[in-house]
Amino acid sequence: MLTIKILGSGCANCKRLEQIVRKVIENNSLEAEIEKVTDFQEITKWPILSTPGLVVDGKVLSSGRIPSEAEITDWLSR
Repeated sequence: MLTIKILGSGCANCKRLEQIVRKVIENNSLEAEIEKVTDFQEITKWPILSTPGLVVDGKVLSSGRIPSEAEITDWLSR
């Protein structure tokens, strides 16, 4: 099972990233647990300079942008 964290304050970009991640999980029948991290203290523990951030199984895969659906599909299917 994948452990996915979406780091961000809850802004529009953070919500869009979450929607794309959920769509990829559903379309590919993946088992994943999604956690939204909105606490600034917790976000600063990760090596990102801007949000939204995408962390999969403890590894930061993206920050400061919304990756494409194809990118996220590639990352989650590995």
